[in-house]
Amino acid sequence: MTGVVKDTTFIVIPAFNEGRAIGAVVAELKALWPHVIVVDDGSRDDTASVAQQSGATVLRHAVNRGQGAALQTGITHALRRGAQIVVTFDSDGQHRAEDVATLVAPIEEGRADVVLGSRFLGTTENMSVLRGLLLRTATAFTRMTSGARVTDAHNGLRAFSRAAASRLEIRLDRMAHASEIVDQVAEHGARCIEVPVHVRYTDYSKRKGQTGLGAFRVLLDYLWGRWLR
Repeated sequence: MTGVVKDTTFIVIPAFNEGRAIGAVVAELKALWPHVIVVDDGSRDDTASVAQQSGATVLRHAVNRGQGAALQTGITHALRRGAQIVVTFDSDGQHRAEDVATLVAPIEEGRADVVLGSRFLGTTENMSVLRGLLLRTATAFTRMTSGARVTDAHNGLRAFSRAAASRLEIRLDRMAHASEIVDQVAEHGARCIEVPVHVRYTDYSKRKGQTGLGAFRVLLDYLWGRWLR
């Protein structure tokens, strides 16, 4: 990875009450990538201060708006700062900093406009059977509605060229944004590929993950958003 690419790649991390995890996430990324943006989405803990002390640029929502809204805030800021590649990254420690290079490479080489990480093409650590079932069901639904042949629609590890990021308009503030992003990528005709990544589940990240009821609410949000469009 060239120095020029590193200097123009911005990593956006949406975070809500992640004071326990965000410091290690930012430190791991900053060891490899200079531009890390954390969007503190109305946290009630020390997420913002920990992220800032760890070297991130911190943006703050006064109230909790949801992960989709936080991503849009971070992406818009990254583009204003001159980002040529924008990477989204989760705040709970599930992703590995070294996988960012895997996502960025196809864009740098001109082979793709959008690169999506897939745990089902790669590997997982401590993923429960229920979590795997929920994710595969969500992916099947996204494939049916968008026509995109993805294997992991709800993976927060993604990379966008500047042009692709500029076309994103994330309107679904909460978790349904993941399917919305895939929809928009397909609608815009962007060259999109998946690459294998590793996702590690800890007791901490599992407690913050989606339940079956939560997944149902995401589905309702997504359907409502599509109807409004």
